[in-house]
Amino acid sequence: MEELRNEFLALRISEHGAELQSIQDASGKEYLWQADEKYWPRHSPLLFPIVCGLWENTYRIDGFGYRMERHGFARDMDFTLIKKTPERVTFALHDSPETHRAYPYHFNLAVTYRLDKNTIHVIWHVENTDRNEIHFQIGGHPAFNLPDVKDGEPMSGTLKFDNEETLERLVGNVGGCIRPGRYALNTDKGYWPFTEKSFDEDAVILDKSQVHQISLLDKKRKPVVTVGFKSPAVGIWSPYGKNAPFVCIEPWYGIHDTVSYQGDFRQKNLMNHLQPGASFMAEYTITIE
Repeated sequence: MEELRNEFLALRISEHGAELQSIQDASGKEYLWQADEKYWPRHSPLLFPIVCGLWENTYRIDGFGYRMERHGFARDMDFTLIKKTPERVTFALHDSPETHRAYPYHFNLAVTYRLDKNTIHVIWHVENTDRNEIHFQIGGHPAFNLPDVKDGEPMSGTLKFDNEETLERLVGNVGGCIRPGRYALNTDKGYWPFTEKSFDEDAVILDKSQVHQISLLDKKRKPVVTVGFKSPAVGIWSPYGKNAPFVCIEPWYGIHDTVSYQGDFRQKNLMNHLQPGASFMAEYTITIE
């Protein structure tokens, strides 16, 4: 477990999955979900080389089929600590015979956490070390404790989007994949109150770069946590039927398969492509207000 600390925040990050484990302020208040298995046993998993689900957990490249579970394998693998300074820490994962069974490409994946006052920068770097073009998706899945909600109380909260117009959501609840249709997500000038019922069809998925900042508010509508991103999609999720006292705000460079998708992996919606020797970099931020 690695730690970063300044006068505002203290972070803990595990080499397993390069996963953020804790965000505490100077008073010791915890903002990140603490992985109670009764609800959901993770904190902030990294999604790679797919985001969300494949139809029947299968994808095809040049007619060959491969199996991969939801959200890919990176979240369940041990990364290597590459570098640490007082302000940042970097972990890396390289392809291996184990990854080749599910994903036939050579790659380097680096994850950096940089602490700047009360903001955490989560930085992804994917390098193509293959002789061929590679194809991948990547995303974050941080879960935040709901302010003003205690264990066993009704799950509820309010989010504030940086887009005050009516938003369009996708629904990905058919075998973990997206069904046809787009649906209105009505907000009040960007404010979206939610309850457990809001997630009865799994995650609320916003694509087409509709929003780039989401704040979790307390009961006085003051921001507690703000997630900023440039990704084309974001998922908002809490496990339906568990009355869980947390909500996930998930920046995604990728998205589920559509229901019954049988096409080539390379043609999936929101797929990223890298030529040999090329790199992809992206980041999102978590600000504790």
